[in-house]
Amino acid sequence: MGAGTGGTGGTVEVTWGLVDPATLARIVVVSPHFDDAVLGAAHLIAGHRGTTVVTVLGGRPPAYPAEPTSWDACGGFGPGDDVVAIRQEEDRSAMAFLEATPVWLDFPDHQYLAKDERPRPPEVAPVLEEAIAAASPTAVFLPMGLANPDHALTHDAGLLAREALGESGNGPAWFCYEDHGYKHIPGILAWRIAKLFKSGLWPTPAVVPIEPDMVRKRAAIDHYKSQLPPLQRDHVLDERLDANVPEQYWRLEPPPQGWERLADTV
Repeated sequence: MGAGTGGTGGTVEVTWGLVDPATLARIVVVSPHFDDAVLGAAHLIAGHRGTTVVTVLGGRPPAYPAEPTSWDACGGFGPGDDVVAIRQEEDRSAMAFLEATPVWLDFPDHQYLAKDERPRPPEVAPVLEEAIAAASPTAVFLPMGLANPDHALTHDAGLLAREALGESGNGPAWFCYEDHGYKHIPGILAWRIAKLFKSGLWPTPAVVPIEPDMVRKRAAIDHYKSQLPPLQRDHVLDERLDANVPEQYWRLEPPPQGWERLADTV
């Protein structure tokens, strides 16, 4: 790899992308559902003991449907089962295995609600902001928010929380992790990156120090026993894990000074 130049004619700094270890002293990972943080950021969580994982859609619905949803039925649930209680126990077990702390917000999964009843980002953001602030993080990792409406909700609410809590210098550093499975949908990750880019945030692949351990990641995922059958059915879980696709984290910051005009070329 030779020396390069930036889009404005300046020399590219070879240190771009590196993350100061002090930035990762206290981490919060924001997860749409109970399993998503482990699916998308297990290496990060496992490598930083004491990480707080905030699950946004961690609450019970006003009422479960008379017949379980397709996802829940595939996971082994029947009429009358308290699905969220079981999934909370699975999450508690997985977090203990990874030496992380679970926090559950009281918003229900979209599968239990009519579209007009689902929570919206401005409603979720203040509650999420409070949960993040309570952990006093030096770094926050949001999902990219791909495809699934709960993932998009979590991402958008996370960006609103970022505005309230500030960014590096006045608040924690902010990153995104790629949503496991959904990131392979054609064009969806590129769409999110472009959307962030046009908003004035430049998502940049970050060199986050981790030690990839697929054995430990698989063991953590196995704690979500009721999620495994639908993940296999709808997301070819084994094939994706067997491929050892790396976890990628993206730093969310404004563009370097003088680079703003690159946005006009998109």
